[in-house]
Amino acid sequence: MATGGIARLVCGRWSKWIVLALWVVVLAIAGPLAGKLSGVEKNDNSAWLPSGAEATQVADLQKQFAPDDIAPAVIVYERTGGITAADQAKAAADAKAFATVDGVSGQVTGPIPAQDKQALQTIVPIKVDAAGWEKIADTVASLKTIANNSLPVTNGSAAMVVYLTGPAGNAADSASAFQGIDGTLLYTTLIVVAVILLVTYRSPVLWLLPIITAGVALTTAQSVIYLLAEHAGLVVNAQSAGILTVLVFGAGTDYALLLIARYREELRKHEDRHEAMMLALHRAGPAIIASAATVAIGMSILTLADLNSTSGLGPVAALGIAVGLLAMITLLPALLVIFGRWLFWPARPRYGTAEPTATGFWARLGGRIAHRPRIVWIGTAAALGALALGLFQLNANGLSTADSFTTKQPSVSGEEALARHFAAGQGQPVTVIANAAQADQVRQALAAVSGISAVADPMVKGNLVRLDGTLTAAPDSKAAQATVERVRVAVHAVPGANAKAGGTTAMMVDINAANRHDNKLIIPLVLLVVLVILGLLLRAIVAPVILIATVVLSFAAALGVSALVFRHIFHFAGEDTSFPLFVFVFLVALGIDYNIFLMTRVREEARTHGTRRGAVIGLAATGGVITSAGIVLAGTFAALASLPLVAFAEIGFAVAFGVLLDTLIVRSVLVTALNLDIGRHMWWPSKLAQVPDEPGAESGTPPALSASEPELTH
Repeated sequence: MATGGIARLVCGRWSKWIVLALWVVVLAIAGPLAGKLSGVEKNDNSAWLPSGAEATQVADLQKQFAPDDIAPAVIVYERTGGITAADQAKAAADAKAFATVDGVSGQVTGPIPAQDKQALQTIVPIKVDAAGWEKIADTVASLKTIANNSLPVTNGSAAMVVYLTGPAGNAADSASAFQGIDGTLLYTTLIVVAVILLVTYRSPVLWLLPIITAGVALTTAQSVIYLLAEHAGLVVNAQSAGILTVLVFGAGTDYALLLIARYREELRKHEDRHEAMMLALHRAGPAIIASAATVAIGMSILTLADLNSTSGLGPVAALGIAVGLLAMITLLPALLVIFGRWLFWPARPRYGTAEPTATGFWARLGGRIAHRPRIVWIGTAAALGALALGLFQLNANGLSTADSFTTKQPSVSGEEALARHFAAGQGQPVTVIANAAQADQVRQALAAVSGISAVADPMVKGNLVRLDGTLTAAPDSKAAQATVERVRVAVHAVPGANAKAGGTTAMMVDINAANRHDNKLIIPLVLLVVLVILGLLLRAIVAPVILIATVVLSFAAALGVSALVFRHIFHFAGEDTSFPLFVFVFLVALGIDYNIFLMTRVREEARTHGTRRGAVIGLAATGGVITSAGIVLAGTFAALASLPLVAFAEIGFAVAFGVLLDTLIVRSVLVTALNLDIGRHMWWPSKLAQVPDEPGAESGTPPALSASEPELTH
């Protein structure tokens, strides 16, 4: 890809100011739009499901019975010494007050006494309007205020405790967890990147430019994504918006590190900083663009997923990478040239100073690997394989509501109280909609299912009937999901009923099924696409296949270690069904970046020195900058752990650990050892496979770097 034109445009004495002015205009337009992104996020289960899912179809059919989308809130009054007459009067008065709260739509049911006479429950239907489930939090807060006001006191007995749970309670807790998520994640990411850049550059000023550029890129990407969500139907949720932040800062800063490292080299060889940046961008640009294209294409494959949230992440991530790349090869070079050499103070790269030689850590490491490369790569692969054994501890079968947060939520305590005194699934039934003519048969089939404790009276609208079955198990439990699957088998078997089962639990069943389907579809496709891209980039077959194998091994090891850490250190109950897919896509798409940076350099050196010597030179030349880039990317994903959500914490840890493993072990040790052992055959069937190695290439003596490519260390 020709980068000479871009280099001349962004580095010219006058054009650099035009580039800066254009980005200022873009930022002025994008800023207000980016601020609206959270307003178009859809975080409820039904928005994540594909339209063809059975639970989605039931949700659509339910509108014929109730025009509003309803999320019930379940208020539980508990007194361990027994409910008193004053408690009953209080709950009855509350029920009347609940009906007047803004957002409540429909009949308030209850208070219903428990058989053990120690609890009451009231079910309040809350309307979910077009603004989304996050707005339920205001209504829930009003209900809590009423329920907790003027609690009766009885001398000599335990105080009455009030809980609010059900779908509305869960939604309110989720909204609270996501409140401020963008700011928390952004500031955490900024701090992580700033600290790493300060350590990397040891300059009090230089680190600001990559962060400013990444911030501009993030704002621009958010504005574009907002417009697509508002006007083109793109599904965006808090998960994809959060991942966008770490992706733009992580990948964007990686590209900045590579460009700045090359620019610093050219400043030693060229007095004119404009010329130095022009050459740096021209030479480093193709590898950066190829890497970004690989990530963007890999992320775009997610659009083929069944789950709306996953398919929506594809364009969100791809746009983030594309905008980040554009900013890093236009705005960042212009800023660097405008500010000049003093940015690197106190270690300013002065014109005419000696080029660094390949005597650093990475050159020495390459020399040691060269002594016995076969033993090194076999030993490293075996160690990674051993780490992958932790996969037997992986439990990616979904998380219950109670297990989804890193801290205990009020609605979870309410679910526990509800389960102590009532059928655990009361308030969140399995909803079956069928042809009215077969209502009796469907009701009998539903009532006969193990795990259904009761079936409400049927509701008929036109030619359809609605039946609600109460679950004996907690609605978010594995037992409840198994009950839903049995319900579907039973009601589907009723001839002519065309029955469908939905509800909150059914949505979880369909989300998990969609995730399992997406895992099987997306993972092989990403591997295939990345393999083809590597083949075209490296013009070989053997090298891409070997690189893909190392990435898969790295992924398995990272997942194995993560599973062990989650189970035995963090004590998480399990992993979300989307966890393997997200970690795979991020590790493969982003991890392959570093292999591209390394192998393109090895290929360049192999033309002159042969592959074995080129492998050592390539490691020495790229080791420092790629390691810094890997640490930045790992740090940004680790920032996800700052959020009170298990799914985010798990993705953040696994990707951060996997990136470090890939950067420090797989790329530097395993891939280098394979290059040294296989030699020129890595490039088969290209002509490069016929270039002989220089004599003494296996000696392990650290070679001097090419004059045109000094060592990229910090």
